[in-house]
Amino acid sequence: MPELDPEQQQILSTLNRFVEREVKPVASEMEHRDEYPHALVERMKELGLFGAIIPTEYGGMGLSFTTYAMIIEEICRGWMSLTGVLNSHLLFAHILALFGTEEQKQRLLPAMATGEKRGGLALTEPHAGSDVQRIRTTAKKQGDSYLINGSKMFITNARHGNILAVAAKTNPDAEPAYAGISLFAAEKGAPGLTVSRDIKKLGYKGLDTCELAFEDFPTPAASLIGGEEGLGFKQVMGGLEVGRINVAARAVGVAQAAFEEAIRYSQQRETFGKPICEHQAIQLKLADMATKVEASRLLVRQAAEKKDNGERCDLEAGMAKLFASEACEEVALEAMRVLGGYGYTQEFPVERFYRDAPLMIIGEGTSEIQKLVIARNLLKKYRI
Repeated sequence: MPELDPEQQQILSTLNRFVEREVKPVASEMEHRDEYPHALVERMKELGLFGAIIPTEYGGMGLSFTTYAMIIEEICRGWMSLTGVLNSHLLFAHILALFGTEEQKQRLLPAMATGEKRGGLALTEPHAGSDVQRIRTTAKKQGDSYLINGSKMFITNARHGNILAVAAKTNPDAEPAYAGISLFAAEKGAPGLTVSRDIKKLGYKGLDTCELAFEDFPTPAASLIGGEEGLGFKQVMGGLEVGRINVAARAVGVAQAAFEEAIRYSQQRETFGKPICEHQAIQLKLADMATKVEASRLLVRQAAEKKDNGERCDLEAGMAKLFASEACEEVALEAMRVLGGYGYTQEFPVERFYRDAPLMIIGEGTSEIQKLVIARNLLKKYRI
């Protein structure tokens, strides 16, 4: 693996101190209370993380996607939910930087870089997840505004954020269906948008994951990303590579944390007169766990580096997300087995890692969707 450059070393050193001193001591307790981490979010603002991949000309840090993946991995060693606050926000910002008008970029990105405006991606609906073109939310032009009607499900940053990238159909009769989807940078505040409920989850707690209801919610015509209707599907797909790199990096971070707990415990716990790390059965587990973590990390770096080079990385991001997420769940379970009964208790964070792991298998496209993406790209690559 390439050595870190000085900027990466400095960033990761700062983040390591943040994670060890401020995140780890409070993560499990706040997670069990399902408490939103207001103070930690403020610290992430101070660290500039809300502008991590926003271009420098708009007030961001302009970091590479490779560095961003390392940041996400490091934060996830402490508490995976914190990266959810960042990912939805930065995915929105990335879409805006790629497809927004210059006026939209100048108006929104500097405030997003500081975290003053904190965003989310309002895409998923109760009946439309991976099949994005099946959304039913509509946006109808009326004067200088669009009126949005519909509902959204599983929306991160919906309650505590203040701006949402809302996918809606401006032409419900379009064929193909995806050609009628537009994307809006809709700011909260006007009547007609209700955060109808917080969704209780197995893991990924402490983060606002909500259901939204839109009833004639007005958003200015100037909020139409790109200034042209019908481009929303392309814009969302253009951002998903970054989302998948992010989720894959999360999986690496959680798996790394689980492995670290397991190897630490194995050197402290004794059975039959010696530390359990000296038993071959435990050594085999540790070897498998570490190998899967490192393989996952390399796949994530490969996808991020290709994205940094301006190349399409559907295949690499899909492979990274598939392998890393499945490996994370396996490593979390193996860590629990190494800790035995203690791994099942709330006295150690392994049970939290085990509950967080399935989110990476489901989020940003399920493993089954990743396999389809991978297969389609392989067939293109090896076309006869």
